[in-house]
Amino acid sequence: MDRRTRGIGLLVAAVALLIGTLAIGAATAPQIGGAGTSKATETLVGSQGGDGGYHADGNVFLLEGKARVWNENNADSYFDVSPREDGTVLAAFMRDGYESGCDPYPAPCTKTGFRVIDPDADGGPAVTTEYAFPVRSKTDSEVHDVEELSPGEFLVADMDRERVVVIEDGAEKWTWNASSFYDPPADPTRRDWLHINDVDAVDDDRYLLSVRNANQLLVVKRGQGVVEVINADDGGNDGSCQVLDSELIDSDDDGDIRCGDPATLDHQHNPQWLDEGAVLVADSGNDRIIELHRNETTGKWEPAWTLERAERLDLQWPRDADRLANGNTLVTDTRNSRLLEVAPNGTVVWSHRTPGIPYEAERVPDGEHVGGERYGGGADDPGQDVPLLSAGRIVVHSLYPATPYWFVERHLAGVLVALLMATAGCAEWYRSR
Repeated sequence: MDRRTRGIGLLVAAVALLIGTLAIGAATAPQIGGAGTSKATETLVGSQGGDGGYHADGNVFLLEGKARVWNENNADSYFDVSPREDGTVLAAFMRDGYESGCDPYPAPCTKTGFRVIDPDADGGPAVTTEYAFPVRSKTDSEVHDVEELSPGEFLVADMDRERVVVIEDGAEKWTWNASSFYDPPADPTRRDWLHINDVDAVDDDRYLLSVRNANQLLVVKRGQGVVEVINADDGGNDGSCQVLDSELIDSDDDGDIRCGDPATLDHQHNPQWLDEGAVLVADSGNDRIIELHRNETTGKWEPAWTLERAERLDLQWPRDADRLANGNTLVTDTRNSRLLEVAPNGTVVWSHRTPGIPYEAERVPDGEHVGGERYGGGADDPGQDVPLLSAGRIVVHSLYPATPYWFVERHLAGVLVALLMATAGCAEWYRSR
């Protein structure tokens, strides 16, 4: 067989493999979002983005069962959402294009903060109140979480300046700066340093924080600072906290940074405090939901329950998990664009396939709350991680949010082999000239 014929054969085989991989993948894809009935539940959803990517087409919407009742989409991104007693919704947001109040940045600028949305306003859902401040960048500077402590008093996770701040009647009343605990860069607004993406009030003066880029949860007490670290630095490899040049740095050159074990937590989101010895976390970088319990002997926080797979599909970058009053767990599976309610054994009792890029979901009227039933043991059907291919799948879904949810490791392998065959075929054909 001459080079030309061999080259053409490789090209034809590559095309056939590519088409076959994608066609079979689509035909055999798990049918997600089909569990449960279309009634009896109300779910509030904050969606970070949509067809335009992670920083465009954000919206807040309410589901009754699986039917969308209302929607508010006047933001590039929405994140944490909470139902309020008067029927309005508190939502963290980011939007570009502000023409005023941009100092020290030029207009038009990006602002982030929180809003109150009235779903029953005349003419449809509308923003009635907004607290916002300008940021250098619309990426990795957003307020991802806000919590109402009392009427007019709000607890905010400020990712831009890497701090937690209490806003009362529009003014800053209390602040905890992460630079008091972590080794800071010269200007946190110029890098995605810690990525503080969540803060919850545990009680009157203790707050639970998620420091994503450090793989750690902190308990901060007003007047004292950090009083507990979940996934504390054990002196191991700090590489997982320096994945990107913009993450944690050793600015004092002492050879160490505060970095938790990525096998326990890896770039997590939205922890829920279940009790004094248990916390539920969306362990995003490990593509799972995990419940950690404090070992009463060692004081170390250890895995007690995990969920890695549901509806025959591995979780992909989940970013929220709430233990519900009925004892089940509500999960926001971001890169699969689905919401799940699972029983302790992992059985899916309700699910919904949602367009866009969901960030967080809460059941109405309760919302996320402190305290919840503990689990023990693992859920059924654990996921299977494939070295290199799993990392590649994450990259593909990150760069192209519209990638089909069913595109997993085996499909990526097929595509890569097809590309190698096509490259070899082109090389053979070129040499035959």
